[in-house]
Amino acid sequence: MTGTTLNKNHLNNTILTLKTKLKMTPGIENLSEKKLVGKQLTMSLADNKTGVLWRSFMPRRREITNNLTNDLISMQVYKPTHFADFKPTNEFEKWATVEVTNFDNVPDDLETFTLTGGLYAVFNYKGLSTDNSIFQFIFGTWLPGSDYDLDDRPHFEVLGDKYKNNDPTSEEEIWIPIKVRQ
Repeated sequence: MTGTTLNKNHLNNTILTLKTKLKMTPGIENLSEKKLVGKQLTMSLADNKTGVLWRSFMPRRREITNNLTNDLISMQVYKPTHFADFKPTNEFEKWATVEVTNFDNVPDDLETFTLTGGLYAVFNYKGLSTDNSIFQFIFGTWLPGSDYDLDDRPHFEVLGDKYKNNDPTSEEEIWIPIKVRQ
């Protein structure tokens, strides 16, 4: 294959990916409260420690005995001004968790978090988890064109059976907190 053919193939794949994202319509879900157990780190996009967080959590995951599912939940807790005054250096809490039935048997050195319920836009995403264009689409295209505003509650991704870290065929659910626009 020539370099021109490779570039055309790459361009065609990029166009197909963008078309898929532009057609992406989320489900709107009213989430019930969830109890989560895991680990958290404070980080920013400029100083991203996601890999460190998950490498420290995954060996401990099997110690949590009252999981509701096998899904992993990657959660971000942002300050209320995070998006209004966005900078890559803005810090937030990133959590690596699983959902549990209760907080009765929390292993040492793991933390609990109660995720309050509320309205969420749920995007079924297929692609690399490091591809931030999905978030550019959500916050730059979908949200401004919707009947919703961003709400000040945690954002999270459900990493289920079809999730494959750093694989273009990976699938996950992206949950964005929303409220009806006034």
